[in-house]
Amino acid sequence: MAEEEEGNEYRWETGYEKTWEAIKEDDDGLLEASVAEIIQRAKRKRQAERRPNTRLGMMRHLYIILDCSDAMTDQDLKPTRQLCTAKLLEGFIEEYFDQNPISQMGIIVTRNKRAELVCELAGNVRKHVDIVKQIAQGPCSGEPSLQNSLELALSSLRLLPGHASREVLIIMGSLTTCDPHDINVTIQKLKAEGVRCSVIGLAAEVRVCRQLSKETGGLYSVILDDCHFRDLLLQQVEPPPAARTQDCSLVRMGFPHHSKIGNDAVDGGSTSNSNAMSFCMCHLDVEGKVDSSKLGATGHLCPQCGSKYCELPVECRACGLTLVSAPHLARSYHHLFPVDNFLELDAKENVKPNCFGCRRKFVDIDKHVYKCGACSHIFCLDCDIFVHDTLHSCPGCTSTAKGVK
Repeated sequence: MAEEEEGNEYRWETGYEKTWEAIKEDDDGLLEASVAEIIQRAKRKRQAERRPNTRLGMMRHLYIILDCSDAMTDQDLKPTRQLCTAKLLEGFIEEYFDQNPISQMGIIVTRNKRAELVCELAGNVRKHVDIVKQIAQGPCSGEPSLQNSLELALSSLRLLPGHASREVLIIMGSLTTCDPHDINVTIQKLKAEGVRCSVIGLAAEVRVCRQLSKETGGLYSVILDDCHFRDLLLQQVEPPPAARTQDCSLVRMGFPHHSKIGNDAVDGGSTSNSNAMSFCMCHLDVEGKVDSSKLGATGHLCPQCGSKYCELPVECRACGLTLVSAPHLARSYHHLFPVDNFLELDAKENVKPNCFGCRRKFVDIDKHVYKCGACSHIFCLDCDIFVHDTLHSCPGCTSTAKGVK
């Protein structure tokens, strides 16, 4: 056998990353410090990829397409793919509406080569969570149909106004899809309508899913485990960049007050009975059935038509006016003007012994600390992520007189 020359490698060896070389022992012969540094950089990767001064789609309309085929009964995710996905979706739904209060979501399931709309576009968190729990107890059978699911979502999203953000998130456990026609035609329709499609694969990469996300400007990822699955879902919480086809227009909204029905009237009049009992519109479904437990004298009255609702935000079923409160708009406002990224400093250069946010004492495992460029306070990694992903304001800046002004 001829001796191997330096730099001469087999084709399958070229470009191979020797990741184990990045893990080095510390002075005590431990790997904990190197592993912790790798984890820290992975956590901050998504934050570093954010681009400032980006136009975002604030009024989001998202359809979740959930694979309920035979593949979801596999047990590589415990206890099964179906139950693990449902549990993670519950947390995602709550986080989605917390960070996007004026947005809406719908759910589509696909099984037996068909697609079924189980929840139309709405902004009720509890309703969506209850439906996901029902899906978790439902059957998983047959093959999924990606094309039928996309056509069903497109039939609803194409009717939205031009200023609305149109999105589809597909959770795919199967490696195959059974479609009636050419799915490439459907992909071009989605692209023409400005629908952004993202895919999270539970098994392996599928070419048609990669092509779908690439053509529509979405994201495509394959999970490693349940923790990685959760991180991929949370990537969908932040509003995506607005499509070029998305219009810029003023949106009419109503700001109702929570009050007794008899005390406030639409036209400024008054009723004879100040404690008039009535049903709210949000618990009146399409079949005309009502929940008797929701009969009450208080609620939010639509300022345009007087319809009553028990919670906000919601789109009025009678006149179509979007009903919100000021805090809902304030939470959406944070996405337009995010906190500037903190400066990453070497822990050896840090003179502060504690994190300003959680007051935790810095230890040897903390290779980096993070400094606010405005107030110069020092934060740990967890507080840095919390400030940018959840709080949306620097506690150091808001606690100083300069920051309050």
